[in-house]
Amino acid sequence: MDNLNTPKLNNQLCFPLYVIAKEITGLYRPFLDELGITYPQYLVMMVLWENDGLTVNQIGEKLYLDSGTLTPLLKRLESKKFIIRQRKKEDERVVEIFLDEAGKNLKSRACEIPSKIQQKLDLSEEDFLDLKNTVDKILNKIQK
Repeated sequence: MDNLNTPKLNNQLCFPLYVIAKEITGLYRPFLDELGITYPQYLVMMVLWENDGLTVNQIGEKLYLDSGTLTPLLKRLESKKFIIRQRKKEDERVVEIFLDEAGKNLKSRACEIPSKIQQKLDLSEEDFLDLKNTVDKILNKIQK
């Protein structure tokens, strides 16, 4: 007999959010494969395209990732010559990340991705912005 207090998967907010995040990330895969980067690497690159020369900790704060997760990801980007990791002279414990020339050049190819994703989702501009605003609202409430 079912317990009336048993949580049901279809009644949970977390499940559709989990699935949609996984599926949307999957939509990015073919476009990112063309660039030779993964989705988490793409996130790092977007942060650096906005603000080059950030520390590992600053990047981690923006992406909600700890340095243990971020460091191997950054090492792979460095091996692909997209970034340069450099210890700060004043404090060698701090590692700054700079775009390499190939990383700077990757930006123009990556600029096409958001519109391709929006086309794949077949959302109107209004629906897209409504969804983004709702998700941002939830995220802001969680962070308080």
